[in-house]
Amino acid sequence: MGAPKTVVRQSVTLPSAVARRVQSLAQRERTSANRVIVDLIETGLEAKEREKKTFFELADRLAESSDESERKRLKAELARMTYGD
Repeated sequence: MGAPKTVVRQSVTLPSAVARRVQSLAQRERTSANRVIVDLIETGLEAKEREKKTFFELADRLAESSDESERKRLKAELARMTYGD
């Protein structure tokens, strides 16, 4: 059995519309609002890490590519990821 997870108490202020959505999710999932917030934060952090990994993979492919059409496509994809659509 592993060591227990260390927890840190944090206080956050949520806009009322977000708080209502969190409460609604908590009721629907029959869990606490705190658990919903933790799950949403973890999901968001994982998504950011995946996005970062994808960005660097594309940058590596761009650096290694000699095909001009692929380079153009990769540059466009990197620009979309950086600046949005």
